[in-house]
Amino acid sequence: MSRAPEHTRPDLYSRVTAQIVEDLQRGVRPWTKPWSAEHLAGRITRPLRHSGQPYSGINVVLLWADAVAKGFSAPIWMTFRQALELGAHVRKGEHGSTVVYANRLKRTETADDGRDVEREIPFLKAYTVFNVEQIEGLPAHFHAVAEPQQDPQARIAHADAFFAATGAEIRHGGNSAYYALHPDYVQLPPFETFVDPESYYATLAHECTHWTRHPTRIDRDFGRARWGDEGYAREELVAELGAAFLCADLGLELQPRVDHAAYIDSWLSVLQGDKRFIFTAAAYAQRAADFLHAQQPASLAA
Repeated sequence: MSRAPEHTRPDLYSRVTAQIVEDLQRGVRPWTKPWSAEHLAGRITRPLRHSGQPYSGINVVLLWADAVAKGFSAPIWMTFRQALELGAHVRKGEHGSTVVYANRLKRTETADDGRDVEREIPFLKAYTVFNVEQIEGLPAHFHAVAEPQQDPQARIAHADAFFAATGAEIRHGGNSAYYALHPDYVQLPPFETFVDPESYYATLAHECTHWTRHPTRIDRDFGRARWGDEGYAREELVAELGAAFLCADLGLELQPRVDHAAYIDSWLSVLQGDKRFIFTAAAYAQRAADFLHAQQPASLAA
């Protein structure tokens, strides 16, 4: 089959954004169920390459969404060729999932004055991966079932230690959760008022992602002028994704916050108007998660 002309084929940004928009229009936030049911790699995790290395940025969102849509419980993905190298094969009729690779090309051009000028040109490339549940003949550890996990309270204690190590000032009281930029603190209701511990830590992860936007940290600014404007919607989407990434890293289940349901329309407006912003939001969320991880002492970061 011949390829469609370049100008008629939807670009990657449009294709990915269209899928996210479709999910949001159905009321589904594809980053809110990053689980791996009973798999040895962990019940809660980011998507993993066949080497065990976690995916990052927009690829986390893409593969979580496909895992939910196709009912995969295993978090591990690999290319057709990688399966062959392991002596395995993708089952006939299986359809892969799209992930992307972003980089920059360097090109030397001649300026108007005759001097050679080096330019960096960003590019985005798509490739296809398959979940291990679509592949036959893999070594047993790719399908291994987990042993009973440790006491859940121990993992929550680990989350406490993680957020304490960030250095964020975290206050408790009242019935609202927010980050105050200029006094620079995170405010949460008391722990006891949350329906379960996971809800508390998910909210804390969201607000700590906001905390990274301070000028002395990542200095992230989308031109927010007032509550509910486009800049506000963009920052909230970054915080949503950041919380999802962090909860996966900490092994905590993330459920969508009821008070954030109203944001879906504003996210749709942003994404429909800017086909690249979901990539930007995922990249900022990854930077925020990386920043918070970088604050951890070696004993926690290991």
